[in-house]
Amino acid sequence: MTERADGAAGADGILWEGRFLRMVRRGGWECVDRPRVSGLVGIIPVTADGELVLIEQRRPPVDAVVVELPAGAAGDEPGCEHEPLAEAARRELLEETGFAADVLTPAFDGVTSPGLTSEHMHWFLATGLRRVHAGGGHAGESIRVTPVPLGEVPRHLVRRRAAGCAVDLRIYAALWLCAQSGLTG
Repeated sequence: MTERADGAAGADGILWEGRFLRMVRRGGWECVDRPRVSGLVGIIPVTADGELVLIEQRRPPVDAVVVELPAGAAGDEPGCEHEPLAEAARRELLEETGFAADVLTPAFDGVTSPGLTSEHMHWFLATGLRRVHAGGGHAGESIRVTPVPLGEVPRHLVRRRAAGCAVDLRIYAALWLCAQSGLTG
């Protein structure tokens, strides 16, 4: 972790940089960038049985277990700086959930929290899923994989919130996309 003062009050530049994040001032606004990442991907995995594959993991920024969709960074591994987004999505899906997808379709893209970060995510609909292993992430991660029938996802999220979990709102966007695509639970 390094602190990099830009010297002039209000000047644009790097304010602080850590291993995964960089705090910058841009246009008089303080925000967060992701250094050493070529893109961010999210995956909407739907099984042949009409289940949305959700994951849960502890997220220190919110000090809670979060119910979310598989997601990750492209180009963040040494030697993979120019990793295609679809390849990163396939890798993250397999790593986090243990599912491989026969079909990966670009779904939508957009900014994640424009008042806080420059992050722009590219979402893929993953179908034709095959279970390859149990999932759970790589060393140091403890990811719980939960396939939930699409029609049951809203009630599942209510139950998980009642159990103290936080819920990533992008799940609701995934449900909308599934409904628009004719996928049902």
